[in-house]
Amino acid sequence: QVQLVESGGGLVQPGGSLTLSCAFSGGAFRSYTMAWFRQAPGKQREFVSAFRGNGGRTHYGDSVKGRFTISRDNAKNTVNLQMNDLKPEDTAVYYCAADRQIILSSVAMPGQYDYWGQGTQVTVSS
Repeated sequence: QVQLVESGGGLVQPGGSLTLSCAFSGGAFRSYTMAWFRQAPGKQREFVSAFRGNGGRTHYGDSVKGRFTISRDNAKNTVNLQMNDLKPEDTAVYYCAADRQIILSSVAMPGQYDYWGQGTQVTVSS
């Protein structure tokens, strides 16, 4: 059974940086698309970024392009999200997600991912 454990959340000032990590276990990591979603209170879960499996490319939501960078280490079974120039509107619970059957047109759809972490809180405030 695939398990995902996020870490790295916290409180940061506007303009600051933070790196989230997601540790993956229980499957062939290299073949999984790994993604980050976020959910703020009262809002729907929002796509942040994804790194498709088997040598696929990266994808970003419009609100984070140019500020966030996703990376994966297939040797360590981890995926990271480097977040720069953080803004108060980035405040949310950030979730790591994984799935082996993600096609290009569905990479940003949370309902397409079978496995989720417990989430980590990111708060951007002065």
